[in-house]
Amino acid sequence: MKGVFRDILIALAMGVVVPSVVLSFGVALEELREEKTVSRLEQASGEQADQAILPEFSPAEENSGLEMLFRGSDGEVTAMDMDEYLLGAVLAEMPADFEVEALKAQAVAARTYARRAYVTGGKHGDGSVCGNYACCQAYISPEDYLEKGGTPEGVDKVRSCVEATSGVVLTYEGVLIEATYFSCSGGRTEDAVAVWGTEYPYLQAVDSPGEEGAAHYRDTVIFLPEVFCARLGLALTGEPESWFGETVCTDGGGVDTLVIGETVFRGTELRALLGLRSTAFTVDASDGNIHITTRGYGHRVGMSQYGADAMAVTGAGHGEILAHYYPGTVLERIQE
Repeated sequence: MKGVFRDILIALAMGVVVPSVVLSFGVALEELREEKTVSRLEQASGEQADQAILPEFSPAEENSGLEMLFRGSDGEVTAMDMDEYLLGAVLAEMPADFEVEALKAQAVAARTYARRAYVTGGKHGDGSVCGNYACCQAYISPEDYLEKGGTPEGVDKVRSCVEATSGVVLTYEGVLIEATYFSCSGGRTEDAVAVWGTEYPYLQAVDSPGEEGAAHYRDTVIFLPEVFCARLGLALTGEPESWFGETVCTDGGGVDTLVIGETVFRGTELRALLGLRSTAFTVDASDGNIHITTRGYGHRVGMSQYGADAMAVTGAGHGEILAHYYPGTVLERIQE
């Protein structure tokens, strides 16, 4: 029975660990605005410096006329102008006090996500995108944004970033990409295959320096031994320090597998069962309790929002930001 319960928990958790950001509007305002990134991007490595930089488009002269389908919390689907939708999506997904070029990068990623759903059917099968960040992308209307403490200046800033990139999407070999993004990587992003088991040539692990000021760059949670065992469905005895065996890491610095007792757990499985912020973690049980320290927040695949802001602080444009986090992709401007 414990095994079945554990499998259900994992299935539920992995169902919400989707290729979209983990930040909701509440987190954006309450946590990220309080701890705005002030760090500077570290010197890029030679490999990063040699990376091709995507061309950036001049601001659009007019709205692209793209349409999207928005699924409300009641399940009703309505057609919306893409840029009007993106105003609410970007306000919900990224703090408005982030740098302009980071907000533009966010707008392009969110537009690509919504457009891909429109073309392929998306998660709901009918081309619609909902406002649940655990499923698709977060969304908040400008009116609700203001009621919850947002500012008119923030709305105007985000609107200008959406309009400046109107119609711009990311493609790979002519196909709209899975434009996944998240809050903070803890210094390096993750391969998609390590998280979801699917290989994408443009969703590979890359360094993401300058995130040290992120709200959840590093966190530590402490478990009593009995609570830890209950979460994992294990019955272990002896000193907790002796429970932990070999750790195999991914290219992105996350935990691929960890031996606990005689059981091999995937890092994604442990994140779900223990409610960890990311799969990039270390374990210390030297004092009898289990201390787990995580780096980053989210699935860590694709664009790091704090990393994007750090790059923008140093002068990187949104094209350069997107080229870094989605290598090999191309910016295209499309119209309906």
